[in-house]
Order: sequence, then C-alpha cells, then structure tokens
Amino acid sequence: MKRAIIITGGAGFIGSHVVRLFVNKYPEYKIINLDKLTYAGNLANLKDVEGKPNYKFVKMDICDFEGVYKLMQDEHVDGIIHLAAESHVDRSIKDPFTFAQTNVMGTLSLLQAAKLYWESLPEKWEGKRFYHISTDEVYGALELTHPQGIEPPFSTKASSGKHHLAYGDKFFTEDLKYLPHSPYSAAKAASDHFVRAYHDTYGMPTVVTNCSNNYGPYQFPEKLIPLFINNIRHKKPLPVYGKGENVRDWLYVEDHARAIDLIFHEGKIAETYNIGGFNEWKNIDLIKVLINTVDRLLGRAEGEDLNLITYVTDRAGHDMRYAIDSSKLQKELGWEPSLQFEEGIEKTVRWYLENQDWMDNVTSGDYQKYYEEMYKGR
Repeated sequence: MKRAIIITGGAGFIGSHVVRLFVNKYPEYKIINLDKLTYAGNLANLKDVEGKPNYKFVKMDICDFEGVYKLMQDEHVDGIIHLAAESHVDRSIKDPFTFAQTNVMGTLSLLQAAKLYWESLPEKWEGKRFYHISTDEVYGALELTHPQGIEPPFSTKASSGKHHLAYGDKFFTEDLKYLPHSPYSAAKAASDHFVRAYHDTYGMPTVVTNCSNNYGPYQFPEKLIPLFINNIRHKKPLPVYGKGENVRDWLYVEDHARAIDLIFHEGKIAETYNIGGFNEWKNIDLIKVLINTVDRLLGRAEGEDLNLITYVTDRAGHDMRYAIDSSKLQKELGWEPSLQFEEGIEKTVRWYLENQDWMDNVTSGDYQKYYEEMYKGR
C-alpha cells in the first residue's frame, strides 16, 4: 500500500471518526488502529469499517515502547496520528498519575519508537510525519468580557475577519504561552513540549494541533453532551457545576476529523494549528438547548425537563472560558467548520436517541467485559 499510518486511540470518540475517514477516503493507505481499549475505547464505534482490507486493529498500550517499535518495523509505518490520551478533567483531579503516565510517557514512547525506526531507514525523515493532537486547555483560561453596555454573547471579529458570537474579545492563538490549570491539561502541555523538542533536537517532522471541545456520535457518556442527553431521556438529574457560567467553544467531531486529514497531508512541519468552531456557549445555555431538543424529539412539552437541572459544587480549578482562534488554519489551509451548531446539535441528539443500544452497552460496561474476555492473556 502507498502508506502505513498508525492512529492511536482509534477506538475512542475522536479517534474512531478519524479512522473511519482515513479508511474510507484512502483505500491505498493501510490504517492501523492502535488502542489499549480502556473504558473510553470501544470497537463498536468502528463496526462499519472493521472488515475493510486496508484496516487493522492492534490492541496495545502506547507506553509499550518495545511493542510500538516492533509494530512500526513490521508494518513499515511512515505516519503517526496520535490521539490516545486520558482526557476527562474530573478523573485527572482524582488520579493525576495515570494522566502523566499515559499522556506524557505514552507520547514519549511513541516519539522514541518513531525516531529510532525512521532514523534507521535510508530515506530517514523523508515522507514521515508525527502528528500530535492536543487540547485548547493547555492555554489556561480567558476572561468573560464584553463591550460597555452590551451583554454577551456579542458579535466580535476574530483575526480571520469573521464575525461570530463570543463572550470575550480575546482568543487562544498559537503563539500564547502555556498556562495549564488541571492535571489533565498539564499532562497534555508536557506531551506537546516533548513533540516539539523531538523536532528541534532530532529533526523529526512533527505537527501539533490544539482543538476546542468536540461533540457528536460515539462520545463516551461521561462527557457533558452525551451524558445529559441520556439523563434527559431517562429523567435523571443534570448536575451543573457552579452556576453554569463557564464558556466553551464547540466543534462537531467530523469537522475536527476533516481538519486532521488536511493538516496531516498539507500542514507545515514544526507548525502548530488551532482548531476551533468559533462557537461559544455558556454551559447552562447549552444544557437548555439540549433539554429543548431532546424534549421536542421525544414528543414532550417544550422545557418539560428544565426542572432536572441541579447545581452542584464547582470543579476545582474550573477554567472560566475557552475560545479558539483558528484563523491561521483557515488562511493557510482553507479549513473552516462545515456545520452550524444548531444543525450539529440536532444531528447529535438524534444519533444518541436512535442508538440507545450503543448507549446501554457503554453505560452498563458490558463492552469492557467482552474485550477483556476476547483479549485475555494478550
């Protein structure tokens, strides 16, 4: 085949969309899905491509340096798209060691395996690429600001020249220094630094992207949108941190996958690209949209389930606002989101309501038992 590409974390939420896109779009590529199958990894996310001749699944921990190195040699890998990570902030607060191990040491394991293998080849770095997917949370937090006399959200012009609704006049740009506030974002920041160091020290062809919050099908239901859709359906409480004033920038996952495809093939070596939706929402407003959408699609009265909102103690170190400026990516490579949020959230809610079997399988943990039995001793 023309290329052999490892996609780490390919059984997870974003990873499964990237695997699906690459397998279907590039039949001449061999796509190797490398995933440890932790709680967030589910091969049911890829049922539609598992039989394709250019797809291969390998159950492996990215921290297994010897295993990764041998896999690269055996499959003649010339590209890595690295998505595998522990990503839930609440879990990182309770268990920072796991986040440091997976996100930092796992990334270092992949980098060193790629370095040793690619340096051993006659062509060395030519035609190779290590693409590391990171988060906007490494930049820290932005303040909620708005022009005098105008209540947010207000229309503002980003450096791309496009107007959009925002809760402040400052945005995360690629040249900002890192100010991570959670164990999760600290671990991702450290991994970003290692990737850049491998380029600067060894000449490895690397690229890093920092993306805003993703939403869409196949997201593990510990995250806000799938969790709340499921809770609304079953009339369970909707726990909202603090007053629900925190603001996030939301991007439909398939738009992120398109950006990854574009940057992997056309992005400049050693560059950083921010990927965002120019789509800011306060958590409480987003939750009300979810309630109204679920109620409407289930034939309930509008706002019937607003009483499910339950305010809980705020998360420790909870950043107030994230907002990505992705104008560099738009200007240099021509990417921009394809879906308006209203369209994307409608598609997302419909998917979860129509795939209750998937949700039940995930929330019950049955999928994990199945994989534990399947891969016992491996």
